[in-house]
Amino acid sequence: MPRSPAPLVRTVRGVLTVVFALALLIALEVFSRFLLEGSVEEGPRQMVQVSIPEGADITQIAGILRKQDLIEHPLLFRYAVRVMGADTKIQAGNMLLASGQSLFELIRNLTRAKALGIPVTLREGITSMEVAAILHKKLGLDSAAFMAVVSDTQFVRELGLDGPSLEGYLYPDTYFIAVGTEAHRVARRMVADFRNHLPDSAQERAAEVGLSLHEVVTLASIIEWETLMRSEARTISSVYHNRLRKGMMLQADPTVSYALGKGPARLFYSDLRVDSPYNTYRNTGLPPGPINNPGSFSIQAALSPERTGFLYFVARGDGTHAFSTNLADHLDAKQLLDRWRRDAARADSGKTG
Repeated sequence: MPRSPAPLVRTVRGVLTVVFALALLIALEVFSRFLLEGSVEEGPRQMVQVSIPEGADITQIAGILRKQDLIEHPLLFRYAVRVMGADTKIQAGNMLLASGQSLFELIRNLTRAKALGIPVTLREGITSMEVAAILHKKLGLDSAAFMAVVSDTQFVRELGLDGPSLEGYLYPDTYFIAVGTEAHRVARRMVADFRNHLPDSAQERAAEVGLSLHEVVTLASIIEWETLMRSEARTISSVYHNRLRKGMMLQADPTVSYALGKGPARLFYSDLRVDSPYNTYRNTGLPPGPINNPGSFSIQAALSPERTGFLYFVARGDGTHAFSTNLADHLDAKQLLDRWRRDAARADSGKTG
């Protein structure tokens, strides 16, 4: 018959059990108190203006929030930020935050808060020149100064990008920007927003489709100008991926429009002769860089093309496209488009006659 544990062993086990139980209770109290319930201070919540400088890391942000009495334990805040995966999602700028929030609530609001300032909205597919014009109109920011930043190759490298400029990386979003903000800071914020909206697997997925991330953004910018119906984005992407694999010229009209200094527009045969590295009717492969600043949907389409055998597509005139696997079918589809345009032109002339 086995002997029972010695009294000393039983005592040690009992003490360890009590210590473990107390530690568990303390951990639960900390979790409830700081992460879920928020401050125990009495009185209504107050709005506190917080300024988070550009490039601040989590430790610096925690120190700022502690000085403003928005958190009590910076170390716990840093752990919670990492657990929630929010360490790259907190934006720089001035913002209003309520006191007395739980850490979960505070961190969630930090990632969603819009910085104080004038709202500047950039639509998907906007070019850097258009961004500069909007910033000048809204904030009085010198357009030439902003474009100098966009084309500053040293600054582009500092931001970890390998394109010829920041075209493609000024993420289309609504920003709240204070008047007087320097062009470098504005551009840096937009690039940071671009990175925040990239899929977590973007680099891996880009490698799987045989492209660099820069090439993905370049292709996404072409898809952005080609797509009117989002349901077609991945199909349009497949055409360009198929052409790239076969070594065919992309023959993408949007790249010619960009070379001509225009937005999406109907082109004439004379336009296709423009001498530019962005003219994909004269140069194989992708152009040197993006032709606009695409949104997440087009980037996703560039990363995940539909599996098709299509090599051609042409507009139908109703916002959709006819896709073809061979040149003969493509030419037939173009004839239908030309007929539609002629009929539309006659109908318009009849209305005005």
